[in-house]
Amino acid sequence: MDRRSILKTAGLALAGSALLPFASFANSGREDIILEENNQIPLTAPGKRKLGKLEVSSIGIGVQNMSRNYQTTIPSRPEMHRIIRSAYDNGVTFFDAAEAYGPLEVERILGEGVQSFRDKITIATKFGWNIDQETGKRLPGLNSQPEHIKIVVEGMLKRLRTDRIDLLYQHRVDPQVPIEDVVGVIQDLIKEGKLLHYGLCEPGHQTVRRAHAIHPVTAIQNEYSLLWRGPEKVILPLCEELGIGFVPWSPLGVGFLTGAIDSNTRFAPGDIRGIESRFSPENLPANMALVELIQKWSAAKKAAPAQISLAWLLAQKPWIVPIPGTTQMAHMLENTGASQIKFTANEWQEFNTALNAIKITGERLPAGVLAFSDVEAPEKKK
Repeated sequence: MDRRSILKTAGLALAGSALLPFASFANSGREDIILEENNQIPLTAPGKRKLGKLEVSSIGIGVQNMSRNYQTTIPSRPEMHRIIRSAYDNGVTFFDAAEAYGPLEVERILGEGVQSFRDKITIATKFGWNIDQETGKRLPGLNSQPEHIKIVVEGMLKRLRTDRIDLLYQHRVDPQVPIEDVVGVIQDLIKEGKLLHYGLCEPGHQTVRRAHAIHPVTAIQNEYSLLWRGPEKVILPLCEELGIGFVPWSPLGVGFLTGAIDSNTRFAPGDIRGIESRFSPENLPANMALVELIQKWSAAKKAAPAQISLAWLLAQKPWIVPIPGTTQMAHMLENTGASQIKFTANEWQEFNTALNAIKITGERLPAGVLAFSDVEAPEKKK
């Protein structure tokens, strides 16, 4: 479903007319865009950035929904492979998965999709939820016990069809396992050549310091976007201090920042956005002020709203690498082109002044999910 042309009401998605990828660019006279017969491909690749010492494309791709999207439908597997390969053809070298996505199945889809160019890309994935490695069944809570991590990594290597994981995150900090024990097994796996780098997702800041003191943390992954700017308070300054890269998940606000959601939108059963209070019927109308700001700049820059949103993230710090997810070829191409959008100093000031005047109401996640964020690992007993 095209996020630019679908209005979901009463839990049903109604298809409207689809917009071509880069349609706005096509009319702008830019010379760095070429339109092919069946694809529209930016000539300018997204460029490179560094997460710690790990070099990746400045825009990655999240493959979370390639086994089941927000509307709970199952995307075409061959089409997901085609999107993955086209992303690589367009300069994307950073692919983000997790054992929890599927569960397990997204890693398989990614491994299948990148097989022909595996050695030319960076694969990131995540462990930490309590998932049965044989059945994929979700069990209660988290599991970062060292022996379990080893079992999970062996399964990941098979599913991803690779001999090493370039970047492995702890998906959430386990309040039952000292971070020192987690980093210890990570170091063992690095020595064995099964891992190259490691990171943390939604961690407590003291846990980051403790982990980094043992072995350098390459990247932290948190939700961060124009819709949710929480990391600016503690995590981004911490990353800058310690030389850690930052990877925003949900950089397009689960579709909100693309214009796919309006004041009348209601979500299908199973769509997590339906239980996020920032998208409730009470809060959506007020929060649309942010979308209106983005749409204003989208028109001024002759770019899609998603591109404005991603360009803003890229402009925050040179070590920020967003990973927009999609199951649509047009959206992948559009997202990849965001690195071409630039703001002048005056435009930057004008945009941020307007942005800072907007107050977003409602929580970013349900309380039961938020409880897993900003957790500090227990102290290791001596």
